[in-house]
Amino acid sequence: MGRIFITGSADGLGQLAAKRLVAAGHEVVLHARNNQRGIEALDNVKGTTTVVTGDLSSIKETISVATQVNELGTFDAIIHNAAIGYQEQRKITTVDGLPHLLTINTLAPYILTCLINKPQRLIYLSSGLHMQGDDSLRDLEWNNRPWNGFQAYSDSKLHDLILAMAIANKWPSVYSNALEPGWVPTKMGGPDAPDDINKGSETQSWLAVSDDPAAKVSGKFFYHLRQKSYHPAAADPEVQEQLLAECYRLTGVALPL
Repeated sequence: MGRIFITGSADGLGQLAAKRLVAAGHEVVLHARNNQRGIEALDNVKGTTTVVTGDLSSIKETISVATQVNELGTFDAIIHNAAIGYQEQRKITTVDGLPHLLTINTLAPYILTCLINKPQRLIYLSSGLHMQGDDSLRDLEWNNRPWNGFQAYSDSKLHDLILAMAIANKWPSVYSNALEPGWVPTKMGGPDAPDDINKGSETQSWLAVSDDPAAKVSGKFFYHLRQKSYHPAAADPEVQEQLLAECYRLTGVALPL
């Protein structure tokens, strides 16, 4: 059975994936942004006993999350699930002076990828909205353009896909993939979202543990257990290097080779 760490697993798709994996007999470590949320997460996912805490809107706390995970040993898979939606109507900055949405959706999975011991599999949650992301990767800090929460979210989901593809190229011994869970009725998606929420958690769980040859691939984009076409810029090595360079510039954390 595998050991899996899931970010943002106090509720939503992360919690559903955790329940699915625990029910299948796997060891799951949860993540929540603070101690109270951690207690709630453990209460909601029966069969797991460990949660790490840290607010992914803080670079310092994200680094702490990586340290906590490494103290628990090596994991077979890590699911980068944590994210916030595009409802921010104004630019909110973090303690690091960076956009809140960029920090959680883009920089946190980058930092955790860099600092957590390499697993066998990495899974990044993107979105169908990544197709509307800005592949120029210009002004990630939104200093020189009017804030647009929808565009910032779409950009960040493209970043997650680019990151998955970059890691697939940099770390050939690791299966690194991204997926679209669908527009599902979570706190982020809202109650009227049309997709099946159970299907929304299935693909990341399958990619994390399945021995199906279709799951043991790298540098792919999935939707409901099937590969799907994606923004062509994500496969461009120059775009990948540009994103890695920008993430390093903004966080000071380097990707190990």
